[in-house]
Amino acid sequence: MTENMTYRFVAQTHVGLKRKVNEDAVLAMPEHDIWLVSDGMGGHQAGDYASALIVDTVATLPTGLDPAAKMHGLRDRIQNAHRAIQAEAEARGGGTIGATVVALILANGHFLGVWAGDSRIYRLRKGEIEMLTSDHSAVADYVLAGKMSWDEADQHPQSNAITRAVGVGEELELDKVRGGVEPGDRFLICSDGLTKYATFPMLQDVLSTAPLETAGDRLLQIALSGGGADNISHIIIDVI
Repeated sequence: MTENMTYRFVAQTHVGLKRKVNEDAVLAMPEHDIWLVSDGMGGHQAGDYASALIVDTVATLPTGLDPAAKMHGLRDRIQNAHRAIQAEAEARGGGTIGATVVALILANGHFLGVWAGDSRIYRLRKGEIEMLTSDHSAVADYVLAGKMSWDEADQHPQSNAITRAVGVGEELELDKVRGGVEPGDRFLICSDGLTKYATFPMLQDVLSTAPLETAGDRLLQIALSGGGADNISHIIIDVI
């Protein structure tokens, strides 16, 4: 648990309206203070295998670890999944298999986010939303250069072209972000099946007005009403 804090959460995943297979996977481990979303790479073979393998590998973390050991254990297991997915791809004839990953750890009044790909972490604090991660995607450089917003990038024709994923490439580089946690913070972890439909103002409105019991359903409805062309996954964590 975070120091002198408790939390509540809701986790959801949905196949959407167009896909036959849900290639997303979500993992909630409140006993470890860890939450994770993985999005199998659409258009490639066995994206559902890759995301499920990441979740299953991280789920083997032992309980009782201190925050530093937990962080290293999480990263090690994601790297193990990276190598296992590569081996599976080779066994299947060398095709590309991969998945994004984004994970959040809460510990001692702080958070740590770890990710590869374009699944995201947001934080709502005092009614204002902030995106804590930065996509590993073909259009991210335009955003970082100030040429477009993340909402505009989500509508770009190359928005699905990610440049980093678990199982893809020889070495997997995981980015991380750290910060403090305050009572009242609300974190959102999600796949791009939500963010391609839910703009920053939409997310801020839902997360700042809806109780936890209905916030997840409202986000899901935004994605489905927008077209639901991809799998949709999100976890909302409230710090109390």
